[in-house]
Order: sequence, then structure tokens, then C-alpha cells
Amino acid sequence: MKKDQLLTRRGALFAGAAALGAAGTAGAVLWGTGGGQAKPPAPAAGPQASRPLKPSAYRLQPLTGYGPPRTTPGRTLVRHEPFLKMSGRGRTMVLTFDDGPDPRYTPHILDTLAEYDVRAMFFVCGEMAVDNQDLLARMADEGHVVGNHTWSHPLLTRMTRGQIRSEMDRTSDVIEDAYGERPQWFRAPYGAWNRAAFQLGAEMGMEPLAWTVDTLDWTTPGTRSIVHRVEGGAAPGVVVLSHDAGGDRSQSVRALRDYLPQLLDSGYHMTVPRRRTA
Repeated sequence: MKKDQLLTRRGALFAGAAALGAAGTAGAVLWGTGGGQAKPPAPAAGPQASRPLKPSAYRLQPLTGYGPPRTTPGRTLVRHEPFLKMSGRGRTMVLTFDDGPDPRYTPHILDTLAEYDVRAMFFVCGEMAVDNQDLLARMADEGHVVGNHTWSHPLLTRMTRGQIRSEMDRTSDVIEDAYGERPQWFRAPYGAWNRAAFQLGAEMGMEPLAWTVDTLDWTTPGTRSIVHRVEGGAAPGVVVLSHDAGGDRSQSVRALRDYLPQLLDSGYHMTVPRRRTA
């Protein structure tokens, strides 16, 4: 794949992309070309944690923590649920990778995406990004979208508002320095959202994005198991959750090499969401 075939950070990464219109509701993000709105699937509730989690205890069962509705004036609407999938035209899917970047695995994932000229989303942790800023720069150069996944991957529902703000703001600063843009998307660790996270994310100009299909790769279930989950869950608008850090992600790397060409051969288009004005 020639490098001049890829989007560049300074040239076309966010061409035509702007803020999502207020017409979008929680559950589905509209593609830039428009399209109908899909009903969001209900997220699977995981077990509640009995004690605060250490930042290193990354791969536990995702939690749900949706807060009550709340709106405040501002450029970004404050939502009370994250987007769970995309709506729009065609057989489009979104691949997302959490917790990196990790120099052991992220470059291999980027290589595979580049081989097939595919864009993806990377929700990065600040403590990983600060030591691997070259990988964020590469993501920008190759047209990927980088989102905020907090600094140390904590359980936000057990933190104060000030602590949450610090986790998010520090990570946005690192992303801006290395990637060239402040993030427009945010994902809560463990899928544990609360009202403060939604409010603070909106204040920082970020929309909340969850997922439709969890590969459960953090459990290291085997490459074939990951592939089967992705292929079995494939459908228009699906957002796939995988990881490129937080443990041994060699299975995730191998699985991507397997399922990506198969999805493309099946007529799916891997893309990234673009925020737009109404």
C-alpha cells in the first residue's frame, strides 16, 4: 500500500467532519451521508465491582452505569447514554481498539489496517499514549480516529467529578500534542458511564461511544473465538470492540488478519464515524 494513498493528518483526516446535529439520539450515530436512525440494542449488563479497581486491573467484565438524562447548553449535547452503533446507508461497520497504544501490538494492527486501506478508531489511555506518541502520529497520518479512554483506565463510577475531569483532560492534552487534534469521542473504561462522565465529556467537546459487539479478546479466548464473534455479529452499523493493549493481545492481532479480509469480501465497508452539523 503506497503511503500517498492514505489520508494525512494535515490534509484530509477530518475533511468535512463537524459536530453531530441535535437530531441524533443516544444509541446510533448518523453517518455523514445521512440515513435513518437505528434502534440501539440493549447493552449486556456485567457484574458490579465490589471494590475500586486499580488502573492495572484492566480487563474485567465491562459494566453499565447509565445516569439520568441531563442537558446543558453548549456545542455538544449532553447525553444520558452512549452511542452503541451507527446508522446510515450501506453495509458499514466500525472497528475500535481500546487501551493502547502498545508498541508490541498496535503497530501490527496498524499494518493490517493499512494493507487493506481501512480506517479504525483507537480509544487510547493517556498513560500509554504519553510514552508512544509516535504511534498516535502514525494513526493521524493514516486516517484513523483517536478517542479518549481516560488516563489510567479507572472505574469512573467510583471517582469524584474532579478526578474524572483530570483523567479525561490530561489524556486529551496528550492526544492533541501527538495526534494534532483534540479528541471528539470518549469511551468510559469498562463501559461504566455516569452522569459526570457524560457532562464532562460534552464540556470537552466529546461524544460518548460504546460498542455493539464485544470480542471478549481481553479474556484471551483464542484467535478463532474472536474471529467467530466478529463474523457472527457482523451487521450494518455494528461497532466492534477489541483491544490493542492491557495484556497479551497477540490473539487480537491474528484475529484481525483473519476476519478483516473476510468482512471486506462479504461486502462490508469498514469506516469511522464523522461528526457533522445538523
